[in-house]
Amino acid sequence: MKPLYIKEIARLAEVEPWQAENCIELLEDGATVPFISRYRKERTGTLDEVKVGTIKYELGRFNELDTRKDAIVKSIREQEKLTPELEKRIAECLDMRVLEDIYLPFKPKRKTKASVAQEKGLGPLAEMMMTLEVPQFEKYAASFINKEVPTVDDALEGARNIIAENISQREIVRSELRKFYCQKARFTSKESRAKSLAKGDSENESADEAARNKYSNFFNSSEDLSRMPAHRLLAALRGANEGYLSIKLDVDEDTSHRILSKLIYQGRKCSSYSLYSQMEEAISDSLKRLLHPSIENEVIAIAKEKADLESIKVFGENLRQLLLAPPLGQRRTMAIDPGFRTGCKVVCLDQQGNLLHNDTIYPHPPQNEKTMAIKKISNMIEAYKIEIIAIGNGTAGRETEAFLKHFALPPEIKVYSVSEDGASIYSASPTAREEFPDYDITVRGAVSIGRRLMDPLAELVKIDPKSLGVGQYQHDVNQALLKDKLNEVVESAVNSVGVNLNTASKHLLSYVSGIDQGVAQNIVDYRAENGAFKSRKELLKVKRLGAKAFEQAAGFLRIPGAANLLDNSAVHPEQYETVARMAAAANVAVETLVGNKDALGSIDLKAFVTDKTGLVTLHDIVSELAKPGRDPRESIKILEFSDQISTIEDIHPGMELPGIVTNITAFGAFVDFGIKENGLIHISQMGNGRRINSPTEVLKLHQHIKVRVLDVDVNRKRIGLKLIV
Repeated sequence: MKPLYIKEIARLAEVEPWQAENCIELLEDGATVPFISRYRKERTGTLDEVKVGTIKYELGRFNELDTRKDAIVKSIREQEKLTPELEKRIAECLDMRVLEDIYLPFKPKRKTKASVAQEKGLGPLAEMMMTLEVPQFEKYAASFINKEVPTVDDALEGARNIIAENISQREIVRSELRKFYCQKARFTSKESRAKSLAKGDSENESADEAARNKYSNFFNSSEDLSRMPAHRLLAALRGANEGYLSIKLDVDEDTSHRILSKLIYQGRKCSSYSLYSQMEEAISDSLKRLLHPSIENEVIAIAKEKADLESIKVFGENLRQLLLAPPLGQRRTMAIDPGFRTGCKVVCLDQQGNLLHNDTIYPHPPQNEKTMAIKKISNMIEAYKIEIIAIGNGTAGRETEAFLKHFALPPEIKVYSVSEDGASIYSASPTAREEFPDYDITVRGAVSIGRRLMDPLAELVKIDPKSLGVGQYQHDVNQALLKDKLNEVVESAVNSVGVNLNTASKHLLSYVSGIDQGVAQNIVDYRAENGAFKSRKELLKVKRLGAKAFEQAAGFLRIPGAANLLDNSAVHPEQYETVARMAAAANVAVETLVGNKDALGSIDLKAFVTDKTGLVTLHDIVSELAKPGRDPRESIKILEFSDQISTIEDIHPGMELPGIVTNITAFGAFVDFGIKENGLIHISQMGNGRRINSPTEVLKLHQHIKVRVLDVDVNRKRIGLKLIV
């Protein structure tokens, strides 16, 4: 990696150059973000996952930049126009857009007005005009009249076209104009012409009208692009893509023209007024015909990139909180996927989440078979020794929960409402078909609901993160970037918790540092053929799992009941010898040292510092030995919704209600308080008088909170809320 790039990556990541350089070396050597941030703290100066992830992202961008530079240099060299100065400028360029600006004059082009004028021999006239010194200008222009250029006006028009294109390709012009647009442009939108629909197609007409209403607040709208919230920009761009909005950037044309004139004239004056008039016309033409459309697209793209990153960050934070939701643990579980007409699908699972039984009950209209439903539930609870009940929170969820609570359940059995987001996606997925080839999607969905109560992380990794309903405009952002970022979040969550090597599915294993899907399948196959793993070292017997993969993965894998207690901890095998020396210094066996705070407190850590192991790592080891294998996730809680409300008509301003945060966006948080519609706490209603920059400063996904109702719009199904602190 070039020193120039390292310095810039360090600046962007807000770290020291040596930290960026060491981190890049580790990444290029195949290390993962979780491994670097957990086990290579001395090398990076204790950079956390966020910083390491930023460095990884910027490293990828600079690798792309280098690839593009190679292609550009090759193209210019083939044109025999590559000078040492130009090659140096390309080599030192740090921005892809600036690089494209440098390349623009050399980029192969289709036929343009300027190229036609060049073919007619008007290049020298244009070049002379751009010097601003043309003696006897009209006479000189007339000298270019020929068969293809019959008049002076034709000659001047062609020269202006050449000048306009020349101006539009100047790097400094594009840079300054782009900067002006980014700072001062206003994003304007208005209603576009109605989509053409099949005559008499009332269903399509109704859907079209609903979609148009969704974008109605963008009709005749104008706001500063630099201050436009990410969610509004993405919504407006979606409306434009769907054909409901027409959008553009408005800037002050006089200011734009002055910027160009200043750069072209550079304080000089034209030798004649007629030459000045021609130059001004060329500048105006360049601005309106060439520069504005191009810069407008670029600046909208820049704003969208920023909005994408902001939205993906919010999505990532929500996803992490969802994945790290409190697990209930291994319990014999009854899971119910509720419904009205089609009934409620009921499944019974053992402690490991294996399907034992499934049935359907119909306690709701139109069947109202409450007695039969109670009988079936009672029999299943007794037959399968059920300990907990999980109910999906979708259609008929609250009604099913009320039905069960009205029915006299054994007092030791708790009922939990579980988010159904993504359950239907999982049910129809190849993963679900592979797990349950003999069952339909309703059974698979109910199983997923039950398993995500027992261990949300282990179950949710099977579902595409985009389908979990915790983002904003996730279908509108850069999909490749979204996928990469969300995969990083899943990988981070999985590795922060740790994975039981002997029970984890291949889907969960595939997110462990250093393990891909193929190796994950090989681990599962090895386990099936040879029984449970007895030690971490045994991993090296797995096909395609070599020393490098072992190094990256071992510290995140757990083996409960292993002969070596460290195999069920976050202590990396490369530090087992260090732990043995610590135990010897404390005059105890390793087994006795684990969990022994007194013995651990007696150790002088400075005595164990080496070139590769510093005090930071040693403190991490001691912390882990004090509480080996501790799950970082919180304990699960039950929220009792208010029994005063069942529909939006029951909601009134001033009411105070308990609720659960179901989604967090840049502009606010959505809250479920037991009815079909979620309410919205706008960011302005969260701070209790103080300014909040992001809802994540005060709220977490699935957090239990109390809210006050501010306003209710029954027709639009909207409920405004205030957070009660």
